[in-house]
Amino acid sequence: MNSRCFLRSTCWILLAAWLAITPQISQSSDVSRLSGSYQVVRDAGVGPQSRVRLHLRLSNQRGEEVRIQRIALRDFSHPARESMRACFLVIHAGSSADTTQEFTVPRSQYESWQRGKGLRLLLEVLLPSGRRTTEAVELKAISSGKAN
Repeated sequence: MNSRCFLRSTCWILLAAWLAITPQISQSSDVSRLSGSYQVVRDAGVGPQSRVRLHLRLSNQRGEEVRIQRIALRDFSHPARESMRACFLVIHAGSSADTTQEFTVPRSQYESWQRGKGLRLLLEVLLPSGRRTTEAVELKAISSGKAN
């Protein structure tokens, strides 16, 4: 009798654990894989700040579309939500989308991009599941002068 109760209890515990883990696995699978590149369209120095206009190309390698709600350009991975600005962009599954955005950044940060330091874009993404997540995307520079 004790072994039967133990077996039954073990089955219930395993079932509960499986039910608890399954939603987390499905949520982690809907996080998109985005990549991107940038090109400086215009730059203007204003004292210790640089105002830059960037042409961004973002690619979605997933089988589902992603909807970008907000965007930030930062060297750190978790900016305050207030520093993110609205940017409504839909990137369909397996495709790319272009946008041009203007940012004001410290001149030293802008100069570090020119020396080859990576540029990080932070995106607030609305996933097909309805969940919002913030993703960091390393951007690669497109070298070939300035775009028009």
